[in-house]
Amino acid sequence: MRQRSLIAITAALAAGALTLTACGSRDSGDKGNSGSGGTTVTIGVDAPLTGDLSALGQGIKNSVDLAVKNANKQKLVDGVTFKIEAKDDQAQPSSGQQNASSLVADKNVMGVVGPLNSSVAESMQKVFDDAKLVEVSPANTNPALTQGTNWQTTKARPFKSYFRTATTDAIQGPFAAEYVYNTAKKKKVFVIDDKKTYGAGLAATFTAEFKKLGGTVVGTQHINPDTKDFSSVATQVKNSGAEAVYYGGEYPQAGPLSKQIKSTGAKIPLVGGDGIFDPTFIKLAGANATGDLATSVGAPVETLDSAKKFVADYKAGGYSEEYGAYGGYSYDSAWAIIQAVKKVVDDNNGKLPSDARAKITAAMQGVSFDGVTGKVSFDQYGDATNKQLTVYAVKNGAWAAVKSGTFTG
Repeated sequence: MRQRSLIAITAALAAGALTLTACGSRDSGDKGNSGSGGTTVTIGVDAPLTGDLSALGQGIKNSVDLAVKNANKQKLVDGVTFKIEAKDDQAQPSSGQQNASSLVADKNVMGVVGPLNSSVAESMQKVFDDAKLVEVSPANTNPALTQGTNWQTTKARPFKSYFRTATTDAIQGPFAAEYVYNTAKKKKVFVIDDKKTYGAGLAATFTAEFKKLGGTVVGTQHINPDTKDFSSVATQVKNSGAEAVYYGGEYPQAGPLSKQIKSTGAKIPLVGGDGIFDPTFIKLAGANATGDLATSVGAPVETLDSAKKFVADYKAGGYSEEYGAYGGYSYDSAWAIIQAVKKVVDDNNGKLPSDARAKITAAMQGVSFDGVTGKVSFDQYGDATNKQLTVYAVKNGAWAAVKSGTFTG
């Protein structure tokens, strides 16, 4: 508690110092150092760049890097050179909060893409909002981040600086339940989560819709995400008579969990959300992963005409890591920030105003363009207007799309 308070105070002081430093300076010639006499605008990136989720985090960082390079190549904003500043949160809220304070303190940062984890986002939102620094996540799906903790009964946007290009678990969980019950014909499910913001929230929305459809939850359990021994819960699943397991969490735990459940003799599919949709899940789950299911935001990037240039550019960029499940959404998140910067600069006679951060945050609400993932725009809560989702199944050692659409309710 004390540590959080100190971080918050530090962030507030940094934001205050920034306001004093920036006030009246940008219109009077202090343009940052772009190396060419123009203005340097930094787009921050926060993601797990090391650790178990680094495959996703590196894809996020690289995709933002590609967006910035393309904007500079096109000279999209006259007189502005974009660059990125990437921070590693290791999927830890405390690291995310420290990164947020650091990004706020950098006067050239005009927007941030990230984070990956909803629990990390919770720790960052107020820091950014206090500094009026816009944040666009390509991956957060917990509904409370945009609609408040009472989103199921009374929606209220807690932070106007927070946006996302991914749809929420208010849709993803029910979409999975609908598929499991109506298409996969599984009527009895055992529900497990990792007790984290994302996992617990996703499991809850799945459970509510599955019961509404007429399904039975034959057992529930929580796991410790810091361990890889799930033998006890695997045995509970086997003894429950479940026809499927729904897991709210991420692939480092989901893979071993699937493998250990099947080793008990329970040859049933593990179903999860976008947090397990990664090739690493299949490696961890082993040969018996065939038939396991995952939902993920949007449609497969490789199938979209709108994504062809992104896919080609990413390959040409020589990045050593895959763009992953959130690459297209990360590119679009960065492009949204770039579009907001462009509007603010255009509206101010080709210069960044002294209150650029606040104006960029305000401009984000009206951003609308045809992106990698389709139409990119935001509703009154800062949520993506693109609500499409896809169900994937493990087939022949890889994820294959089996159904795309939106939750019909």
